[in-house]
Amino acid sequence: MQRLSFFGALLLACCLRPAAAQAQAPEQSIWYFGGQAGLRFEGTAAPTPLLDGKMSTYEGSAVATNKQGQLLFYTNGELVYNRKHEVMLNGKGLMGSKSSAQSALIVPDPGSGNVFYIFTTAPQGTSNGMRYSVVDMTREGGFGDVPRANMLLITPVAEKLAAVKHKNGRDIWVIGHRWNSNAFVAYLVTADGVETKPVLSNVGSMNAGPGRNAIGTIKFSPDGRKLATSIWRESNKFEVFDFDAATGKVSNPTSFGTYEEAYGVEFSPDGTKVYGTCNGKGGGQAEIWQFDLTPKKPAAVKIGTSANRKIGSLQLGNDGRIYVAREDNPFLGVIQNPNAAGLACKYVDDGLKLGGRRSKLGLPIFAR
Repeated sequence: MQRLSFFGALLLACCLRPAAAQAQAPEQSIWYFGGQAGLRFEGTAAPTPLLDGKMSTYEGSAVATNKQGQLLFYTNGELVYNRKHEVMLNGKGLMGSKSSAQSALIVPDPGSGNVFYIFTTAPQGTSNGMRYSVVDMTREGGFGDVPRANMLLITPVAEKLAAVKHKNGRDIWVIGHRWNSNAFVAYLVTADGVETKPVLSNVGSMNAGPGRNAIGTIKFSPDGRKLATSIWRESNKFEVFDFDAATGKVSNPTSFGTYEEAYGVEFSPDGTKVYGTCNGKGGGQAEIWQFDLTPKKPAAVKIGTSANRKIGSLQLGNDGRIYVAREDNPFLGVIQNPNAAGLACKYVDDGLKLGGRRSKLGLPIFAR
C-alpha cells in the first residue's frame, strides 16, 4: 500500500509540475542586453542581475552558453564579446545592427560542440540584409575567434529572426522575412553547414513600406509548431501561423489587429497564449496584450499597461515567466503566470530590478 501511494504521489507530482520546469534550458540561463544589463537564471527563482556585461545595444542581442549554462560569448549583431567580456578576435564589424529588433541569433553547429553560427539582420530593410558568421571556440585558448564573417543569405529583409529544431531533432531551421514581400525564408543548418537556398513561404501580410516598417519580431512556440510575428507600421498587427518542422513551411495565418506600433511577441510555456507589446501611434500608451489561441475564435485581452513611454521585446525566461523590455528603465516588466488566461496572468510593470543597469527595447533571443 505504501509503495502504491508513493508512485501515485510521484505521478501526481509529474503531472502537476509547473510550466517553469518545462521551460528549463541551461543554454538560455544567461542574458545580456540593453545598457550593459544582464541576468542569470537558476531554477524557478527570480533571476539575479549580472553587472559584468560590456555590451550596449538599443534592441537585439544573443548569448551562447555551453550545455552546463556557462557563458561562451554574446553579441549585439555588430560586436562579439567572449566570456572575458572582451571583443573576440575578429569579432568586430558584423553587419547586423544594435538598432535592429532581432539583430542577432546564435545557432550551434549540429555537428560540433565548438562551432556556432551568428545570424544577423540589418535595420529598416537596408541592403546588408540577412547574413551569418562563424564562431570557432577551439581557437584563442578557448576564448573563440570569428574566422568567417558576414556571408550574405538574402537582402533586403525585415528585422526578424527565429530558430527552431528540425523535426529530426538534430538540424535547426533559421527563419527570417523578406522585405517588401509576404515571404518567410527558412534556412536549414546541418552538420554540413548552412544551406543557402531557403524554403520560401508566401503567406500572411506584406512586410513593406517605409524602412521603419521593418521593425518587429518573430517567435516560435515552445513546441515549435506555431510561429508568431509582429508588424509595426502601417499594418499594426500580430499574426500567428502553423509551422512544419519537417519542411520549413509556414502556413495558416491568423491575424490580430489593429495594434499601433506592434513590437514584441512571445508564447506562453504551454503554447496556448501569445503575448504582444504595442506603443500606440507615435508612442502613445504602451500596452501588453494576450491572445488566447484555445477557443475557435481566439480571444484578445489587454493584460497591462506600462508607465514607460515605450516597451519592446518579450522573452520567456527559464523560470517560466515572460519578461518585458522597457526603454531606458532600471526595471523589466514581468508576466508572472503566462499560462493563465486574461488578467490572471498577472503583469507587473516594475517587475524585476536590473541592479542599477537599464533595459532598452531588446532582450536576447534563443533557438527553440
